[in-house]
Amino acid sequence: TDVAASVRAIENCLHPDAQPLRETVLAQFFERWSAEALVIDQWFSIQASSARPGAIERVEALMQHSAFSMTTPNRMRSVLSGFAMMNIGAFHQAGGAGYRLLAETVIALNGFNPQMAARMLGPLTGWRKFDPKYGDAMQAALQMILDSGDLSPDVFEVVTKTLA
Repeated sequence: TDVAASVRAIENCLHPDAQPLRETVLAQFFERWSAEALVIDQWFSIQASSARPGAIERVEALMQHSAFSMTTPNRMRSVLSGFAMMNIGAFHQAGGAGYRLLAETVIALNGFNPQMAARMLGPLTGWRKFDPKYGDAMQAALQMILDSGDLSPDVFEVVTKTLA
């Protein structure tokens, strides 16, 4: 717990000279705990939830990491929920890129894990409560999912009820 808290603090450090330390600490943490799936899930979540600039690119890179698999529910949740539910500033950034990333991932998940895909829609379901500049982009992401076609009953139900 203490080590994870320290890694989180270093990951969120905005000092311009922190990057070399961040890279070293993240690599050492991964190497030390690579055999412990739950700890590595936390390693992914720490990075996906980091308040540093570049969150979307960081999440996309994490989803390309050799230890990441969309078919592993806890790993998927650690990245996607870490981003969409714990990195509020990045998820709701102007332009809707965070919403699109979530929508694209839900579309991909729908094909092989529709229950998880439906659960991942949570951050988009309250779109009416947001200022239109955010709400409209959230609605567009939901529409993108609906327009993707061949949705599972689970995802279809959440999306259509949310848009109705």
